[in-house]
Amino acid sequence: MQTNIKLGLALALICAAGMWFYVERVLVPYQRADAEAHDRPRGNLSDLYPRWLGARELLLRHRNPYSKEITREIQMGYYGRALDPARPGDPKDQQGFAYPVYVVLLLAPTVGFPFESVATGFKWLLGIATVASVLLWLRVVRWKLTPGELTIAILLVLGSFSAVQGFKLQQLTLLVAALLAAACALLTLGHRFSSGALVAVATIKPQLTLPLAFVLLLWTLSDWRPRQRFFWGFIVVMLLLVGSSEIVLPGWFGNFLSATADYRRYAGGLSMLQVLLSPWVGRVAAGLLVVAVADVCWRFRKQESDEPAFVLMLALTLAATIIIIPMFAPYNFLLMLPAIFLVVKNWRRLWAEGAISRTGLGLFAIALGWPWLAAVALAIASPAISPATLEQQWRLPLYTIAKIPMPLLCMIPLGLLVSNAWKERGGSENRGESREESLQRGHPVA
Repeated sequence: MQTNIKLGLALALICAAGMWFYVERVLVPYQRADAEAHDRPRGNLSDLYPRWLGARELLLRHRNPYSKEITREIQMGYYGRALDPARPGDPKDQQGFAYPVYVVLLLAPTVGFPFESVATGFKWLLGIATVASVLLWLRVVRWKLTPGELTIAILLVLGSFSAVQGFKLQQLTLLVAALLAAACALLTLGHRFSSGALVAVATIKPQLTLPLAFVLLLWTLSDWRPRQRFFWGFIVVMLLLVGSSEIVLPGWFGNFLSATADYRRYAGGLSMLQVLLSPWVGRVAAGLLVVAVADVCWRFRKQESDEPAFVLMLALTLAATIIIIPMFAPYNFLLMLPAIFLVVKNWRRLWAEGAISRTGLGLFAIALGWPWLAAVALAIASPAISPATLEQQWRLPLYTIAKIPMPLLCMIPLGLLVSNAWKERGGSENRGESREESLQRGHPVA
């Protein structure tokens, strides 16, 4: 066993190192060369910067972060210069302030510092948040690992393309993922008010948070008296955030809706299904997926927060969210951690269920493992080939992400787990009815 752990640690470290090598020595150099060839600007490319600048200008200078003037100033930092519609090589993403204004409340302590210092601290925060996400989701799915196994899991997550991309872009998604993991962990421990409060804070990224929030509110309403503290935690904090936002920027919600509509227009956001299929077919497929997930959530709505079916409902909701939101971004895949952990935890059980289950597991393993395998292969080959040739292979580790995305393939084993949970629930209910009937007849029950 100890030998297997040592081997696993070595392989996890190689995979993580290979992925960081790929991003730093292959993908980024290729992107820089491509930007130079097409006269495309590159500045700090930090997702934090537009939010930080908007917060600074609003709180210190009382300027509207949604205004065109602020958008232009954001572009000068994010891209290095303001975008010019007359230049065909310029990015279409205007990088406007398209977040709820209460994100400035979270960033308020940082607005007095230079952005370089804030960015350095934020990178460390994202690293800590990502490690915390691993620990919290393992707690939610009730998977107790040995210290060696836990180290392997953390290394693989920190060395995944999703995490590396999130770190490089300083994506707030990594922070939101940790907030949702903490909220779900608190919920399984019975701390419902604080769980609802964290879900409310996570709505700084509403497209990622609201589907889970709706499901948890449905769960709360399904058994109101013992679960209502989640509702009050969510509502109280949301009212505080919205009310505080109205104080610092009256009428902000209309500006936010306009900024969101503008973002969808210039960013041209398509869901994963729309990218893989077509805009129209993908929309229909997304609708069917929503109906299927809604049906599962309705069936599992009465499950207690410490039951396996409840955890499956959380994992399924987050997985479906990644698939249907109008943005195909690998850094969002970190919200797949509960689904991945559930599938790996139940691997042997799923493998024993037959050909369909084994095929689903095989495809899932390929989609999950290929980026690491390809990245390590490029790192090994790098001394023997020129940097230019190496950069031309930038697509290789991203092949499965683009063609057979892991979230879609994960739905096969995850769906089987949901089906099994529903069958077990039905069997349990039937056994419960037999028990009641036996008691009514006056017979003892062992």
